[in-house]
Amino acid sequence: MVEPETNRARAEPAPVVVAHALGSYPVLVAPGLLGQLEALVAEHLGASRVVLIADAAVYGLLQAGRLGRAPWTGSALTFPPGEASKTRERWAGLTDLLLAQGYGRDSGIVALGGGVAGDLAGFVAATYMRGIPCIQVPTSLLAMLDASVGGKTGVDTPEGKNLIGAFHPPVAVLADPRALATLPERDFRGGMAEAVKHGLIADAEYFGWMEREAKALLRRDEAALTHLVRRSVELKAEVVSGDEREGGRRAILNAGHTVAHALEQVSAYAIPHGEAVALGLVAECALAEALGVAPSGLGTRVAGLLGRLGLPVRLAAPLDERALVRAMAADKKNRGARVRFAFVRALGSMDPADGWTREAPEVAVRQALGTIAPTPTA
Repeated sequence: MVEPETNRARAEPAPVVVAHALGSYPVLVAPGLLGQLEALVAEHLGASRVVLIADAAVYGLLQAGRLGRAPWTGSALTFPPGEASKTRERWAGLTDLLLAQGYGRDSGIVALGGGVAGDLAGFVAATYMRGIPCIQVPTSLLAMLDASVGGKTGVDTPEGKNLIGAFHPPVAVLADPRALATLPERDFRGGMAEAVKHGLIADAEYFGWMEREAKALLRRDEAALTHLVRRSVELKAEVVSGDEREGGRRAILNAGHTVAHALEQVSAYAIPHGEAVALGLVAECALAEALGVAPSGLGTRVAGLLGRLGLPVRLAAPLDERALVRAMAADKKNRGARVRFAFVRALGSMDPADGWTREAPEVAVRQALGTIAPTPTA
């Protein structure tokens, strides 16, 4: 006989709470949440009309029952998967559809999918009718442990990534580690880079746990993944709750990202975000060591863990070094067109410097990029 479901409040751990200027929101991390998606949306959103905005591939998995027991029965808008959809044109098309279908200020949005879905649908929510509530339902590892938490939304432009956007905290985040079983291997491993970053910048013990549990994580052990997502969410929540709009310490979350965003842009996004972050962490740790900010050997340890998790620590093919340096000049952390980096000073600790970022000489940046250059062939 099938046992009746226990009360969700007893069956699931307490949510991680993220504070922001107008209140707070819960991040629920538990296997099986997507099986209760519509009930959870009704519980947390409370809007009179709700529309799901989703990556078309993820929406197909949901409707086929591969993400939970029941398909979504409400209204839905979809877009083609991939970073190429995160544009102002796609944002305009989605908002036009909402207008045509008569959605008002009493409506709400459910953002379903990976980081692209969260950023794009979140930006629609942030701007439609000057802002309507949104629930983030991340289905990729990258989105669960990083992109869905913190309220950042936005789209890309030819000049750079996420340069048009808004801070718009969700009313809740629902992260179901069982959804990770559907991820292609490359996408799954790519998400590990942000977890490595979280341990590197804020929790040496967590970093060591990942070193010990690398095999369990790679085989997608449910308990290990649940801990991974929850601990990363806790770490990010602590940072963003104290600096909602990235005026200070929140800049530490950009460790590795100055190089990573340049790699994505110069490769025309052929290098996925997670792999770009892995490469960026290696290069920026090398840069921090060269400037005397970080201790010698830190980059080697970071590269070792990334490699054990199946992530690249060198580029597969050369990229134009000058183009990479130019791309870094568009980074949002910069001041007066001077490229700035968030540097690690020790495992689990960041350099406070001048507002948690500092400049680096271009010659040192170019030398650091050399550490991730393709391995020379014999």
